[in-house]
Amino acid sequence: MVPYVRRQSILSALEDKEIVYVEELARKLKISDSTVRRDLKVLADEGEVVSLRGGAVKRKAGSYDIPLQTKQLLNNDKKHKIAEYAAGLVQDGEVIYIDSGTTPLYMVRYLKKKKITVVTSNTQVISELMDTDVTTITIGGEVSKRLGSIVGPFAEGMLQNMFFDKAFLGASGYSLAGGINTPDPREAAKKRLVRSNSKEVYVLVDSSKANRTNFCKAFELSECVIITNETNEVLAKHAKFVVPE
Repeated sequence: MVPYVRRQSILSALEDKEIVYVEELARKLKISDSTVRRDLKVLADEGEVVSLRGGAVKRKAGSYDIPLQTKQLLNNDKKHKIAEYAAGLVQDGEVIYIDSGTTPLYMVRYLKKKKITVVTSNTQVISELMDTDVTTITIGGEVSKRLGSIVGPFAEGMLQNMFFDKAFLGASGYSLAGGINTPDPREAAKKRLVRSNSKEVYVLVDSSKANRTNFCKAFELSECVIITNETNEVLAKHAKFVVPE
């Protein structure tokens, strides 16, 4: 198991319990105590976990977004299925927005033959569409290389004056209290603007994002359609959602 994926597995294990011990993580993940300790040190340095006495650890309240390179290693089969379904919703002639994040990015491979206009703040979408007839408009602003995203006041200023038939957004988490959320206030601001200026809003998230509350709420669950790979009680009671077959 590559280190990025192993560390994500540790974080997933920490979702279920407030405090977990090194030995417990080692048994659960079938790795050595020393490997767990090394991974926990990396995660602590990145601000994801807090080490406690006696070999215990707990997850820090969401304030950190996983780098793009790490996201691209996680849950790819689920993300591609979500992305393919989302791309199938797009009709020729439409103007759509594609957000930052890996699942929105994966939509692009299923859109290349459509006669559409794509507006994006996802830096990798641009290169993916270079060899196609898709009209591509990129938002201007500060480039976050770690997230592969264009952010900041210039980006927000452009988005205020753009209107979309459909928007396809990513998120770091969703929950009843936190709505559609992200650790980054700049990403949250973009998502709010796009939601306000779109006829239809879809949020593309795999099941690892369920019941996660990060620092910034972008908007409420009721203000979008969530496309995901697995249902749960929060979705069933409080959201409009689709689980592609």
